[in-house]
Amino acid sequence: MVDISVRKKITKIFWIKLILSPILMFAFAYAMVPIYDVFCEITGFNGTTGRINSEQTYAIDESRRIEVSFFAMTMGGFPVQFRPKINSMEVIPGKFYTTSYIAKNNTDKVVIGQAVPSVAPTEAALYFKKLECFCFNKQVFEPHQKIEMTLRFVIEPELDERIKDVSLSYNFFKIKN
Repeated sequence: MVDISVRKKITKIFWIKLILSPILMFAFAYAMVPIYDVFCEITGFNGTTGRINSEQTYAIDESRRIEVSFFAMTMGGFPVQFRPKINSMEVIPGKFYTTSYIAKNNTDKVVIGQAVPSVAPTEAALYFKKLECFCFNKQVFEPHQKIEMTLRFVIEPELDERIKDVSLSYNFFKIKN
């Protein structure tokens, strides 16, 4: 027969483990989001593009061309029409380019959203750098407002020469007000 003090100790340990387990699981899951974001930014994993703070000078090879295609999607329930101003452009690695996306709020309410970029092929993501992008910040769309959102980017010349086509896609998500 188990002594009562031993039983109380076992019960106390059980309850501590039972309460701490979900707390630790939540903390681990919460910490994974920023860790994953940093990992994606460093490695280009999951098509995450890089960001630069100022226009840099790159060696430019005028004979090389890369076709960049632009795509736009919105998550269900996001009441803003969203599309690239142009569908594609031919770029020279090392040169900076500017294009834009068009968005129009189709509601009578203010809508707040965030665009998340993705580059394919994933190997190109490490060399696709953005100087200016609407995806850096939350976007506030006033009722029935139509806005043009700027994208300024460069593809670094170190990109593998076998890659001739790159796709940049944005997915817009609604953020709760």
